[in-house]
Amino acid sequence: MALLDKLNEDMKQAMRDKEKEKLSVIRMLKSALQNEAINHGGELSPDDEITVLAREMKQRRDSLSEFEKAGRDDLAEKVRSEIEIVEDYSPKQLSDDELEEIVKATIAEVGATSKADFGKVMGAIMPKVKGKADGNAVNKFVKQYLS
Repeated sequence: MALLDKLNEDMKQAMRDKEKEKLSVIRMLKSALQNEAINHGGELSPDDEITVLAREMKQRRDSLSEFEKAGRDDLAEKVRSEIEIVEDYSPKQLSDDELEEIVKATIAEVGATSKADFGKVMGAIMPKVKGKADGNAVNKFVKQYLS
């Protein structure tokens, strides 16, 4: 089932169950996917859908950190629940151990030996973990193994 079809079904169910917050998040995701399809000029591939979901998740994580820094627990709690809903539609996230193995393998694959190779390693890893890992976590592991 395509992601838009799943969102439509879940949106109808959220309306029936009167789940306002879930409905709101589903509508935002659906809108983001439709806007991307318009910009893309046609149907989105599964990779494009994952890219849109990852972008939405990143926006929410950034908002969460900003709200926590500002001491706005009310807004932070709302964003946390939005993140949980977006996670339902995102691919399963890699564990730290799985991510660490991918980083080690990629460093060996590209022959990186120093911090100067950081960009080369990141460029090789990110397509492999697209939508399955946070870029900051990847960045942390790459820096750890290149230092």
